[in-house]
Amino acid sequence: MIRFENVSVRYDGAGRDALADVDLTVPEGELVLLVGPSGAGKSTLLGAVSGLVPHFTGGTLRGRVTVAGRDTRTHKPRELADVVGTVGQDPLAHFVTDTVEDELAYGMESLGLAPDVMRRRVEETLDLLGLAELRDRPLATLSGGQRQRVAIGSVLTPHPAVLVLDEPTSALDPAAAEEVLAVLQRLVHDLGTTVLMAEHRLERVVQYADQVLLLPGPGGRPVLGPPAAVMAESPVRPPVVDLARLAGWSPPPLSVRDARRRAAPLRERLATATPPAPASEPAQGAPQVAEVTGLLVRRGPVEALRGVGLGLGPGATVALMGRNGAGKSTLLSALVGLVEPDRGTVRVGGVEPHRTRPRDLIRRVGLVPQEPRDLLYADTVAAECAAADRDAGAPPGRCRELVSALLPGIADDTHPRDLSEGQRLALALAVVLTARPPLLLLDEPTRGLDYAAKARLVGVLRELAAEGHTIVLATHDVELAAELAHRVLILADGEVVADGPAAEVVVGSPAFAPQVAKVLGEGPWLTVAQVREALR
Repeated sequence: MIRFENVSVRYDGAGRDALADVDLTVPEGELVLLVGPSGAGKSTLLGAVSGLVPHFTGGTLRGRVTVAGRDTRTHKPRELADVVGTVGQDPLAHFVTDTVEDELAYGMESLGLAPDVMRRRVEETLDLLGLAELRDRPLATLSGGQRQRVAIGSVLTPHPAVLVLDEPTSALDPAAAEEVLAVLQRLVHDLGTTVLMAEHRLERVVQYADQVLLLPGPGGRPVLGPPAAVMAESPVRPPVVDLARLAGWSPPPLSVRDARRRAAPLRERLATATPPAPASEPAQGAPQVAEVTGLLVRRGPVEALRGVGLGLGPGATVALMGRNGAGKSTLLSALVGLVEPDRGTVRVGGVEPHRTRPRDLIRRVGLVPQEPRDLLYADTVAAECAAADRDAGAPPGRCRELVSALLPGIADDTHPRDLSEGQRLALALAVVLTARPPLLLLDEPTRGLDYAAKARLVGVLRELAAEGHTIVLATHDVELAAELAHRVLILADGEVVADGPAAEVVVGSPAFAPQVAKVLGEGPWLTVAQVREALR
């Protein structure tokens, strides 16, 4: 179905190939998972399948890529639209209409399908992706995860033979991600659709893959093979595979269920081990960095938050979790002054954020949004960092040091639009951290990050917390919450339904428990690092 014949891609002005000597075949009716570190060329490979590379991105493509027999060098993306459906990392970039239902129908209208066919497929897709209640909603009012589901649905309705998906579950809560993956499984198994999907959250998807395609690094030769065999050697791997390596299980299990069947001896060894110390909480009675009381926020007719109360002391690391649309991003927006409370109060550093000038607020609170491009406006990484240093009154070079710590290898003259989603996130985070605000807010901070980049992010955030900074994360990444947070709040329909120590809250929720906790059962173990330390 998809054939790469000695394909190499180099972008204009680049000193090396983004892809080098790729020669492989993706069979019809298989789900192939594309993995690799940030910047390894995954988005470039996906773009070569859809024709976006090089027709839209520019650069030079050597070799040949064919999809259903069509050469992407001679067929532009619009000439491949009936056989290839593509969803990129940024769903907003795909939307061309104003409402959910119109967006689902647009692709079929472009292909000239009959109205009765379009109506039936729209209804099917609304049900498949759990979007029926959102059918008339303006796209601008949707949460990030809801937008992602609409973007996926918009390419499903024309029934393409090939689906190309770049981080399709990155903005979804665990339950919504399972729904999307179940739909993809149904398309592969029942309709013979070929799915090529890049994803960093391997703990969600690797067990569903027929094959795994590993890009080891920029320009590196790809490896295609059975998931267990590739994961056994891969530099990027989910916690369950890391746990398997630690326990000596070979071949490594790819799912929690398979790992649990082999975990009894490991549980026995851990039964006599010293349990991990709980994440250190800030001292009780310390002055509050931020305080929220009785907060009500309306977005149109919807009460996005109601009755929310929250106190944040110095050094606290708090994870906000819950399904898409639960109110996590709205709470962060209230803390940074982007939305005004309809009732209740929000105070940060002694001021009300929505009444405070941005120049004064920047030294009290900083927000890294879901879309990092919202913070980036300069033409180069160096210019972004220089502007961040000036705005924060920081010594020259502080922002650049943070970029290098989070994601090494980004050149000063690189344009932010040429960075991958994960690289843009690292740059935006560095821009915000330059002012060293006492309160740091991050909305889905690991979206687009590989495991190594996420580990670097965790290290930076731990250092900040140790220095007294307060960190609030809105995240669907249960592994991040287990590793970093000492406190977890779960929101549902705008209300706080759970609030407590991370170990108690996440283990008590099947949807938000990390893989290690699911494998080892009831107990104190949440991360591979904790198990490794105990076995020493």
